[in-house]
Amino acid sequence: MSDRPRHITYSPAVTVVPTYECFNRCSYCNFRAAPGKDTWLDLNAARQELSIARASGVCEVLVLSGEVHPRSLQRAAWLARIEALCQLALELGLLPHTNVGPLDRAEMERLQAVNVSMGLMLEQLAPELLQTVHRHAPSKDPQVRLHQLDQAGELGIPFTTGLLLGIGETPADRVETLAAIAASQRRWGHVQEVILQPHSPGTRQEWQGLGFDLAGLPEVVAIARSLLPMEIAIQIPPNLACEPRVLLACLEAGATDLGGIGPKDEVNPDYAHLQPETLRSLLNPAGWELAPRLPVYPQYLSWLPPQLQGTVSEWQKRLVSEGDLQPESADRVKNVSRQLP
Repeated sequence: MSDRPRHITYSPAVTVVPTYECFNRCSYCNFRAAPGKDTWLDLNAARQELSIARASGVCEVLVLSGEVHPRSLQRAAWLARIEALCQLALELGLLPHTNVGPLDRAEMERLQAVNVSMGLMLEQLAPELLQTVHRHAPSKDPQVRLHQLDQAGELGIPFTTGLLLGIGETPADRVETLAAIAASQRRWGHVQEVILQPHSPGTRQEWQGLGFDLAGLPEVVAIARSLLPMEIAIQIPPNLACEPRVLLACLEAGATDLGGIGPKDEVNPDYAHLQPETLRSLLNPAGWELAPRLPVYPQYLSWLPPQLQGTVSEWQKRLVSEGDLQPESADRVKNVSRQLP
């Protein structure tokens, strides 16, 4: 092994949740509240939360929400609340990344104007899961989610997607899902990163499944690396791949990012985030150097609306001045333009 440290990235992040209400009822979910059973996040409360986060050095605001039914009378108000939260984050100099379930084209275009990147997990392109863990989750239809992935590419939105592992899929299902992501990337070039998220049982879920066997995670990483274009980062959540040998084996197999790290994992509240100093104590002896990144990758800066490019550029300069980003990476931001077929 070289004496020079290898880099693994993460995003200093805070999550804001407009509402936990969700019309889906995935049986493995530890996040959801039933429709009408949750108070929506107040913008004044959000401002206070984000101001504290900004003071602590956070750059990413992950706007993560339960889903309001597309035909609900509350849908327009829900989207407006999400948009307002993104605008608030930008006003405070932070960088919003929204993941709120499938959106139609007009909704995506509206949020594109106030987000530096967006995301949606494919989970698994396995229609059989609609008879099991997704029986009561209409928006988990694989074709609905695949359409969202391609729609993001068509609109030129820097995007994060991923697989949820251990919910009843087969190894062949995983390969099919990764191949679909690779095909979308070859067409549009918009996928920044793919999350490989092992399902980890929580205290609120209905499903009695055991979750994903972490011993098999490095192999899934290796398969993903072999199938995905090299420009796509592979992300492993360290609080879910919490066994040190497994995490390090995932890095050796091709994982390059540890995702957003903040005060709380809202999707997996039973699994506390490992904070950067804890991670460094694990990674440094193995020859890895943990480095912060932004929620939009450098090669996508030119895709953003001009008003967002300015905010991102200020963060790039800040990371360079603090020694967390090499100057050549900042230069590369300025020179990459969007190329579509």
